Amino acid sequence: MNSKIKILPEKLCNQIAAGEVVERPASVVKELVENSLDAGADEIVIEIDRGGKKRIVVTDNGCGMGRDDVFLCFERHATSKIKTEDDLFHLVYHGFRGEALPSIAAVSRLSVISRSEGDDCGLRVDIVGGQVRNTDEVGVPCGTIFEVKDLFFNLPARRKFLRKDDTEFGHISEIVTRLALAHPSVYFKLIHNGRTVLDLYRQNCSLDRIAMVVGRTIVDDLVPVECEQGTLKLSGFVAQPTVNRSTTATVYSFVNGRFVKDRVLHHAIMDGYRQLLMKGRYPVCVLFLQLDSEMVDVNVHPTKHEVRFHDQRTVHQFVSKSVRDVLRDSSREISSSVGLPFVASAAVVEPNNHELISDNHLIVSVVEDEDEQGGVDSGHVLETIVEYSGAPQQEQPLCVVDQQSPALLVDDRGYFESLTIIGQYHRSYILCEDGDDLVLIDQHAAHERIGFERFKEQYATGEIITQELLFPDILELSIREDTELREQHDQMKRLGFELEHFGGLSWALKSIPLFLLENDVKSMVCDVLAELNSVGNSGLTHDAFDAVLIKMACHGMIRANQRLEVVEMKALLQQLDEVDFNQHCPHGRPILQRLRLNDVEKMFRRI
Repeated sequence: MNSKIKILPEKLCNQIAAGEVVERPASVVKELVENSLDAGADEIVIEIDRGGKKRIVVTDNGCGMGRDDVFLCFERHATSKIKTEDDLFHLVYHGFRGEALPSIAAVSRLSVISRSEGDDCGLRVDIVGGQVRNTDEVGVPCGTIFEVKDLFFNLPARRKFLRKDDTEFGHISEIVTRLALAHPSVYFKLIHNGRTVLDLYRQNCSLDRIAMVVGRTIVDDLVPVECEQGTLKLSGFVAQPTVNRSTTATVYSFVNGRFVKDRVLHHAIMDGYRQLLMKGRYPVCVLFLQLDSEMVDVNVHPTKHEVRFHDQRTVHQFVSKSVRDVLRDSSREISSSVGLPFVASAAVVEPNNHELISDNHLIVSVVEDEDEQGGVDSGHVLETIVEYSGAPQQEQPLCVVDQQSPALLVDDRGYFESLTIIGQYHRSYILCEDGDDLVLIDQHAAHERIGFERFKEQYATGEIITQELLFPDILELSIREDTELREQHDQMKRLGFELEHFGGLSWALKSIPLFLLENDVKSMVCDVLAELNSVGNSGLTHDAFDAVLIKMACHGMIRANQRLEVVEMKALLQQLDEVDFNQHCPHGRPILQRLRLNDVEKMFRRI
């Protein structure tokens, strides 16, 4: 009886393995360059013809191979990287499977020339479709040269799936870029069709290599990362949120020197940028995660692009917190970079000239005279809400900045408060001077960030400050909205909405969060309910619950097309200095834009 199960021939096994390891020319380049790095090379030249479909040559000055090793390296599962099972969990090399070279040789016309330091001459071996055709001794310097021609020549079904030359070369250049970022001390040269595309000289620090590869224009916006937690260490650079891209191509993450596309690591990085980037935008960052080799398994995919962490939660929290903290500190540095001691005058507001609306908020009425530029009408009464830390019975006068008063007040101002307010443009943007620069501030985006951070802080402490309505609002809800409210009633109360059933589908709204406005309360309540319902009761993730707070902040803040008085603008800028991430609204939109004097003078042809 004939057996149905057959042992596959070696040639077919190599072609099957090639389908996993060699996806396209870029896969060949990756495997060959990684072998060069494992061989200790500090100078690697990659020559490409027709996107790698016609010819790939990788030349290095590594340790090279002896006569026996040149033949053995093309045997399946032949490797010098590991010897025992334990070595799999203490890997310090890029390649270790012993599948790449036999797989490449099985689907191409391959030549290798190599000489080790102890040999008098090198050896050349020519292989076609996995079969050795010729061997010669040659005189070459120490190192190895791999030449791969006519990739997939014997597998036309695979070859027809290759893209245009430029597309394939784009994948190759990305592979070289990743390896160059991970090894700044190695010289890389990439040539395509006889033209030098990359010529990356050895660098002493990774920032210089990043500038050469990613671009010098973003170097000023990069923030260094140096964080440690136990055996975990994160280093590299992250860009300010203002520098972002439409794809994840500029998110470079490395684990123990190996470039990876790991979902846990990518999500952690994006979580660090939470509420700082608009939807569909991605950061620019180059991050290196170092941890004990036994805490990560790189043997989970043939291309080794994916890894598996022993403790994914700890790694995620560490990376996310590290990125978040660095961005927060950077935001604070930007906000305080021009904060200088200043001398200003103060107008005294008597205690009877204010109305107490809560324990720590006042509506203050201020009478201002016309300033030197005529920005405020003489005797105009302005009202604004300001924070008040004293008790309601306190008889001390309050101070509000007024340029005409002779009294002096010395203080340290933050960045936004130090700006000189020019006025309001289109009732949506605050125009300010910052030295010689013109700064435009989106008033809604600014107030939205303030409200969001305050809501978030108060919710984290367990109580959102509320204000009772003088007359409860009666809300008529639909059946679906009524059902949602009954399910989320406790959560709504914790968010500062006190709602009492009023019969049928009617509910009485008795109090709302302090920072929210009372207009269109039904729409506000229904929107918050909808957000809570989409999150569910099983647990509130950061992203999902932040969406609830963002919705609340968006409802309660200053709108576009809303006229602001000077004192209100001042209060807004002062509060903006007090919150984190004050360069962007919670949706990731920028809060301010800068127009330099040089640019303005160019517009008017003055320079």
